[in-house]
Amino acid sequence: MTTTTARILVILAAIAAAAALRLVPHPPNFMPIGALALFGGAMLGRRALAFAAPLGALVLSDLVLGVYPEIVFVYASVALTVLIGWAIPSRRPALAIGGAALASAVLFFIVTNFGTWLLSGFYPRTVEGLIACYVAAIPFFQNTLAADLFYSALLFGGFALIERLVPALRDAGRPVATSQTGR
Repeated sequence: MTTTTARILVILAAIAAAAALRLVPHPPNFMPIGALALFGGAMLGRRALAFAAPLGALVLSDLVLGVYPEIVFVYASVALTVLIGWAIPSRRPALAIGGAALASAVLFFIVTNFGTWLLSGFYPRTVEGLIACYVAAIPFFQNTLAADLFYSALLFGGFALIERLVPALRDAGRPVATSQTGR
């Protein structure tokens, strides 16, 4: 097995493990989906696998959990979040990951609640109805943001630790982090 293959398998295993967390009891909207998409985008690069891994994990968990009317909006937000993951620099600084997690949570909030407004029938299809839908969703946003930050830290931090412990898994094109003093 090549180093690249081993690296990809470890990344996919991390995505699968995090996706499995969607199936265990959790607070509303505290799921690793945004972090999975960010991690997939940042770690798997600009290739089909970056989209296939988080979307595939979502499909598998939805087969267990069931289909819902706004599913296309959730999948669209996950695909767009992969693109946000592409913007994370190769050194993967914590500030960039945190900013990407914030952007992911905001994107998910905007896209999925638009879908709820459009498809649910709970809100009139007016500007006022759209605003009411977004206002009603605000309490759920804090869990989405907390989950994206927590699971992003867990995935990116955990993988950085694995890279340090198993140097063969390091991306050959990625610079190795050094201390501030250069030693």
